[in-house]
Amino acid sequence: MRSHLLNDATAESYRRSVTEGVERVARKLATTRRPFTGVTPAELAPTVDAVDLDKPLGDASAALDELESVYLRDAVYFHHPRYLGHLNCPVVIPAVLGEAVLSAVNSSLDTWDQSAGATLIERKLVDWTTGRIGFGPSADGVFTSGGSQSNLQALLLAREEAKTTDLAKLRVFTSDCSHFSVQKSAGLLGLGPDAVVSIPVDRNRRMQSVVLAAELEACRAEGLTPMAIVATAGTTDFGSIDPLHEIAALAEEYGAWMHVDAAYGCGLLASPTRRHLLDGIERADSVTVDYHKSFFQPVSSSALLVRDGATLGHATYHADYLNPRRTVAEQIPNQVDKSLQTTRRFDALKLWMTLRVMGADGVGELFDEVCDLARAGFDLLAADPRYDVVVQPQLSTLVYRYIPEAVTSPTEIDRANLYARKALFASGEAVVAGTKVDGRQYLKFTLLNPETTVADIAAVLDLIAGHAEQYLGETLVHA
Repeated sequence: MRSHLLNDATAESYRRSVTEGVERVARKLATTRRPFTGVTPAELAPTVDAVDLDKPLGDASAALDELESVYLRDAVYFHHPRYLGHLNCPVVIPAVLGEAVLSAVNSSLDTWDQSAGATLIERKLVDWTTGRIGFGPSADGVFTSGGSQSNLQALLLAREEAKTTDLAKLRVFTSDCSHFSVQKSAGLLGLGPDAVVSIPVDRNRRMQSVVLAAELEACRAEGLTPMAIVATAGTTDFGSIDPLHEIAALAEEYGAWMHVDAAYGCGLLASPTRRHLLDGIERADSVTVDYHKSFFQPVSSSALLVRDGATLGHATYHADYLNPRRTVAEQIPNQVDKSLQTTRRFDALKLWMTLRVMGADGVGELFDEVCDLARAGFDLLAADPRYDVVVQPQLSTLVYRYIPEAVTSPTEIDRANLYARKALFASGEAVVAGTKVDGRQYLKFTLLNPETTVADIAAVLDLIAGHAEQYLGETLVHA
């Protein structure tokens, strides 16, 4: 079995196996004609269940043959231009190259004696990102597994900075459209069920700062502590960006930690034309970025950035076997001192390779393309009498709803839209997402593929209308 360990003696076997795997994936990418096959769990589960994990196949080629039937054939392919579903992006080749390197070397980014140069690369990228945000020289940060972890750590820092032992009095303010991880984090941090105060949004789905101000004043009057305000720069459903300057002013007035969840909108940091949409983010205490969304990186690649690096000390614990206190005096850079994780992948290498090959403008131009596409898609939807579109996009998301020509009940329209989404997914011809808006069923395009065209959007809208009309027609027949 030692022949399967990657080392100097097996380097050639490693090259052959990885090359074969790359060639198979490349062929799959080149020949995929639909984003999905339409396979159902009931259809695929028997194939996976039939695999006996206690009877190995013996070689990589056989395992790759099997992988075709249990995964590659039916995977949902985000690179396809008619994948318009969730916040999943096609990935850039330099990042995939970085993924191959980091997996083989397998550095762990907790301590210097496990990572050496990788530690410095991650720190360099943190400095690069904080510079793009507009933080000063005291800023710092750390890579994380994703936006949910970044938001959790940000609220941990906010809780500790509130400097109170009465957690029941702490309040977190965020918009109705913010990510669910805000509520989830509050629960994990031991805050009460009423700790998160949802602030209504305006017609553009942005937090209403006037209401926020009133809620903060009420919080103070009740003797409660405004622990944090979470602004969103790119909501999951609408891509809307909260009024950052107004929120920052209120955070300063009421002594609240300001966190900006820019997991989606962080691509604007590299945009040659739209960076101004994030103006005010430099006033935040912490920021979440997900490079694996709008920087076109493979999952996972996220980071938490803070204006004052000293606040990351709230996550610091010393262990004699890992990062004893003497390493601080010796100025040994240990990233575990800043992280909620211990063992941690060298995900920063993917972004490093991307910037060294493409440059920031190259990444930003790709994000600009999908934002431009969303504007064109909005115009298409607004001119189409079959659809109701909710808001003009700030980023690259479109939320819309099929409306039949014949008058029918809102509930039937809900069902028609839900049916259309499911039928489209089952056909494999395209993938779209769904959400609720004011209690009603809507559909969603999340546009993160620069290869998607307006013609693709128009074709998918026709498919959706066809499925919805089929449902409504069948409903009338049955009625």
